[in-house]
Amino acid sequence: MNTSDIIILVTILGYMAMMVIIGIVFSKKNSNVGDFYLGGRKLGPIVTAMSAEASDMSSWLLMGLPGVAYLTGGAEAGWTAIGLAVGTYLNWLFVAKRLRVYSQKCSAITIPDFMSNRYRDRKRVLMCVTAIVILIFFVPYTASGFSACGKLFSSLFGWDYHAAMIVSAVIIVAYTCTGGFLAASFTDLIQSIVMTLALISIVIFGLSSAGGLGNVIDNAKSIPGYFSLSEIYNTETGKADNYSFLTIASLLAWGLGYFGMPHILLRFMAIEDRNKIKTSRRIASVWVVISMGIAIFIGFIGNKLTELGKIDVLEQTDSERIIIKIAQYMSEHHTGLAIIAGLVFAGILACTMSTSDSQLLAASSSMSENILKGVFKLKLSDKQSMLVARAVLMVIAILGVILAWDENSSVFRVVSFAWAGFGATFGPVMLTALFWKRSNVYGAAAGMISGAVMVFVWKFGISKLGGAFAIYELLPAFVTGLVVIVAVSLLTPAPEKEIIEEFDTVSKEIHT
Repeated sequence: MNTSDIIILVTILGYMAMMVIIGIVFSKKNSNVGDFYLGGRKLGPIVTAMSAEASDMSSWLLMGLPGVAYLTGGAEAGWTAIGLAVGTYLNWLFVAKRLRVYSQKCSAITIPDFMSNRYRDRKRVLMCVTAIVILIFFVPYTASGFSACGKLFSSLFGWDYHAAMIVSAVIIVAYTCTGGFLAASFTDLIQSIVMTLALISIVIFGLSSAGGLGNVIDNAKSIPGYFSLSEIYNTETGKADNYSFLTIASLLAWGLGYFGMPHILLRFMAIEDRNKIKTSRRIASVWVVISMGIAIFIGFIGNKLTELGKIDVLEQTDSERIIIKIAQYMSEHHTGLAIIAGLVFAGILACTMSTSDSQLLAASSSMSENILKGVFKLKLSDKQSMLVARAVLMVIAILGVILAWDENSSVFRVVSFAWAGFGATFGPVMLTALFWKRSNVYGAAAGMISGAVMVFVWKFGISKLGGAFAIYELLPAFVTGLVVIVAVSLLTPAPEKEIIEEFDTVSKEIHT
């Protein structure tokens, strides 16, 4: 290893060590399982906002989004980012405060808890379905995060992929398992800062290396369809292809996923003061818009650097490594910049780690709190519950490592599918549970099951027909789930008086 590589490695290791230390510090604040999974509802507005967005973005922000922009221009990346930005804002505006109040009113510390308690599901059907769906989609989602870490170290230092992946997984599990929700949330705040600094560093250095902003924009305009939201650059033909309204709607549908993301919804449940949610919403929305805009622009910068011959031409999935390539060029350009390059690589790790820790907690709570204690009704003390929670978390992490063992697996295909799964399964039922008093347990159960099933049916069946059917599976599955909830709720008995009264009480409390 040369001097630059050593500096980069030390920076990354220092960052990872800091995450573990934070986990140890916060472990002393977990007196019961409610603290471990929800932080005792003590999150401040800044931590709430930034931990929610850091756990949301994953490595997609620093790898996937710039890679798409680098390869095909602004249309696909731009419309996806717009959909996510709108979804983020609407989720904070409509769901956050109401879920915070409602979840406390019905004594829920997990999403399955909320669904079950909200509808007084005495047979625990909703709890079981919700917990199983979380496990189905979160274990491979977590595996994709471990895989991203392994690929990063493998490409940087030539390390064995499997060894690098396991070490990364151990560190993520270490601080999450010791510190629980508070550790995950506080490290997410730090990780969001690291991600931001990484983006800014790449832009400043990239613009300098590319000869300035004007050169980057001129290069983008010179490529057919590249600098457009209505056309997309076709790398195979070298020409511009039109972007249809249906394709744009499909990309905007990414925003629907936010209403059903357990690891984001948990942040809403955990904020200390519901009246500070407006502050969190502003911080989160501004950060998301700016960070995604910068990430897309980095793709444009990378394309210009390729045109200048300063970095290699990247094709297809290799385009996701554009930030890695720019950071490597940065470290080679000047030894002093190796520290900043190390910060960039730490930022990529931050994206992955901030999502993986939240997913591990959500999946762990589903198994230990909702399936073992809720469905099978095991009687556990607080100390036993904490031990079970940590044991389940480690088992899920091991399953994630096993699933990520194939280094040729596609990280972002898994993320896209899991996002659709959560959005279609939980999004419609979360919105109807919070805003429609006539919805009932039968509609909620039918809606969740139909939404989850349609994700698989559309992805592996209907979309293969091509044409108008080749759209992102989240959109048709979300609509299916919503329609089924409404239809089944109206065709079955109305909710009990107790449920209606609680709904009305929550509505009044929110407006006071």
